[in-house]
Amino acid sequence: MSRVRALLMACHPLPTLAVTVVGGALGGAVGLSAGRLLVLVAAILTGQLSIGWSNDVLDAERDRRSGRTDKPLAVGSIDRRTATLATGIAVLLAVAFALALGGWAGGAALSIVACGWAYNLGLRSTVLSFLPYAIAFGALPAVATLALPTAPLPAWWAVAAGSMLGVGAHLLNVLPDLEQDAANGIRGLPHRLGPGPSTGCAVLLVLGAAAALLFGPVGPVPPWRWIAFGAMVAGAAGVAVLQRRGPAGRWLFKALIVGAAIDVVLFAVSGTGMTTGS
Repeated sequence: MSRVRALLMACHPLPTLAVTVVGGALGGAVGLSAGRLLVLVAAILTGQLSIGWSNDVLDAERDRRSGRTDKPLAVGSIDRRTATLATGIAVLLAVAFALALGGWAGGAALSIVACGWAYNLGLRSTVLSFLPYAIAFGALPAVATLALPTAPLPAWWAVAAGSMLGVGAHLLNVLPDLEQDAANGIRGLPHRLGPGPSTGCAVLLVLGAAAALLFGPVGPVPPWRWIAFGAMVAGAAGVAVLQRRGPAGRWLFKALIVGAAIDVVLFAVSGTGMTTGS
């Protein structure tokens, strides 16, 4: 059981669970059958497991030098061979489930996996570190719509919202570890921008994703959408004012996470009308 627990901790459980839940919610919202939805969730979950485990396998030595007690491989709770084996199995399962989805939907699911691996294998240390997130999160609604019998493309606003949310997630995920990453030679886009600009970009991207999700669908805009967007704008303005008065602390990161979480909820419930022309 301790080995299983260590494997679960090494897969980056929160991001893995979040992406899988959002993908499953989108699949359910667009009307996939129970069987197709189960295959879609399995494809996304196994792909995310492979990304999380490969990240920790590749970073095992670096995490050990940095004293990362939250990393099972760094503290010896699990050995590298076991984690590598789990990664390989997850990759094989991800490919199998993607093939079961068939055609374009399977290709979209595998593109998300490819983006995660490209990030782990080197893009995270370049100015293009944001690109895998933009592509992968933009492809997430495509997996859901292309899995339908008629395989329609996702609406532009769903892809745009996904991409903005993805890049925002990248900035938010890196913010607490900027100094530690830089000390280990990782210089992605957030490290080059610095904490202040990265925070500002994250705020704008979270708001941009909310705007796309609330106002992108065709049809009259109900009052609740205006209220929701107004509340997010007010929250962003408050964050900006507080940041100018002093150094940003963990509260800022938590505030941005709350905003991103609201976007995720909006994203997950926006499946109806998410296909092209909606």
